[in-house]
Amino acid sequence: MTPTLTIVVPAYNEEKRLGATLKRMLAYFDEQGCSFEILVVDDGSSDGTAGLVETIAACRKEVRLLSYKPNHGKGYAVRQGMLAGQGERLLLSDADLATPIEEVEKLSAQLDAGYDIAIGSRDVKGSELMKHQSWVREMGGKTFNKMVQLMAVPGIHDTQCGFKLFTRSAAQNVFSRCTVDHFAFDVEVLYVAMRVFGYRIAETPIRWAHQEGSSVVFWRDAFRMTKTLLKIRLTRYQPPAAAANLNPR
Repeated sequence: MTPTLTIVVPAYNEEKRLGATLKRMLAYFDEQGCSFEILVVDDGSSDGTAGLVETIAACRKEVRLLSYKPNHGKGYAVRQGMLAGQGERLLLSDADLATPIEEVEKLSAQLDAGYDIAIGSRDVKGSELMKHQSWVREMGGKTFNKMVQLMAVPGIHDTQCGFKLFTRSAAQNVFSRCTVDHFAFDVEVLYVAMRVFGYRIAETPIRWAHQEGSSVVFWRDAFRMTKTLLKIRLTRYQPPAAAANLNPR
């Protein structure tokens, strides 16, 4: 049977905390009583991430592993997961659960209301930051988001939160057009969704807590993300009609 929900979890060297994350996800969705699958995308890890997921998957049929080498980047991993997921809706959730999995209820309510995509946001009224990032990272993120609003997706205050829910058709159409492999992929996803397809996007306040262990190096990745932002603006993406024909609902 087609699961109601696919949870896509990109993972790179997440052996130490992924087990607890999957346990928490399984417990939560078991209580909900809906059909679901958790698709962990192992992005060329050098630790025991893949083996851990295989061990859990042997006991729980809802857990699947998509693994490859070498490492390609978070954007690539998310894209592979979104295109391989079988659910009627597809949720992106980070392996560190910075956004508690229970917050999916807020995003689901937005899709129930007719939105195509619902994104968790740390920068709109009603959001709750339980643990902040460093001052430098937080201010850098706000500056980058100002640039993103000006150049790519006006009206979206937080493109980078790793908690996003898509209808199946939106996920298939958007991710089949995207090419950015690293951490600026969120901007491209929302740009294609908004500017190319005209999808309705709900920016939804969520609870969020900074987790240590991010692989983002602020100054290096800030420069790369800015370059990618310019590239996104200059790219001519396939128009909606042609893309929709490739991925019918």
